Formats: sequence, C-alpha cells, structure tokens
Amino acid sequence: MKNISGKVVRGIQKGRKLGFPTANIKVNFDLDFGIYAGHIIIAGKKYNSAIYSPGDKIIEAFIFDFSGDLYDKKVGVEIIKKIRDKKNFKSDAEAIKQITKDISKIKKLLEK
Repeated sequence: MKNISGKVVRGIQKGRKLGFPTANIKVNFDLDFGIYAGHIIIAGKKYNSAIYSPGDKIIEAFIFDFSGDLYDKKVGVEIIKKIRDKKNFKSDAEAIKQITKDISKIKKLLEK
C-alpha cells in the first residue's frame, strides 16, 4: 500500500464527460501508468475509489458514493492494488465499457 496526499486541481473534464467524474490530485511524483484500487481520504473519512495514473504528477480518482466540490482541497490517497495497465481505446463507448468493468472489479476487491 502506498500513501500519498495532494491538492485537487482542475482537469480537462474527460471523466465527467464519460460519466465518471474524477478528482484530479496533484502529487509530487509519477505513479506507474494504470488503474488502481484504493481510497481517497477527505476530511478524515475514507472513500473507496478507482484511481487512474496518467503520469504528469497527477492521479485521477473516481470516488464511489461521494459528491461535492473538492477543488483546491488537500486529500489523502491510499493505493491498495494495481488492477491493470493503461490502455488506449478506439471510442468513448469502448472506454466506458472497460471503466465499468474496472469499477466492478475494484468494488469487489475493496469489499474483502
């Protein structure tokens, strides 16, 4: 498990467009590209999350069962397990299908 913290910054809203809004967290290192299961800690409360590392010292977190404005707030990140490597998709529909599978897998993993 890896523990990280960082400030939530504005992104390009691609996750939101696909139906999976993410908190874009600026960190001081690059995590290997890929999809991870983990937790986001907001004001001391843990939320299960699907975490994407695209590089550029950013981690994108789709936070399960959370809604609210996190811009400019500091959050904690716990990386539990890498789920898969980064993939490129031919269409938004293909990406949505894979993200849905990833979220299902992450939820099962984090329920244990």
